[in-house]
Amino acid sequence: MSDANAQIQEMVDGSDVVLFMKGTKEMPQCGFSSRVAGVLNYMGVDYRDVNVLADDAIRQGIKDFSDWPTIPQLYIKGEFVGGCDIITEMTLSGELDQLLEQKDIAYNKEAAEKIREANA
Repeated sequence: MSDANAQIQEMVDGSDVVLFMKGTKEMPQCGFSSRVAGVLNYMGVDYRDVNVLADDAIRQGIKDFSDWPTIPQLYIKGEFVGGCDIITEMTLSGELDQLLEQKDIAYNKEAAEKIREANA
């Protein structure tokens, strides 16, 4: 296992919710990362953000780790959930709420419903 792979595994195992993104949750550096961080922030999900722009080994390593070519990437309780399009879709369908509930992750259900109302 490469150093990057071991680091990524440690990050994924060390937090219930991890978002590998370009930038940080306070200052996303791309629109896709901004969208996913915005959803999680608005819904009040406690998550760890990993800025892939700060480390090239992690930036490439996360793509190999998940076998997914794009960033951002969201992990919940060690499980790869998806990137921007998948998270957006799951948010709008209510699937993200269900997953968070199944995994016992706290979030603001009212905020999730407001997102769906605004996008109906």
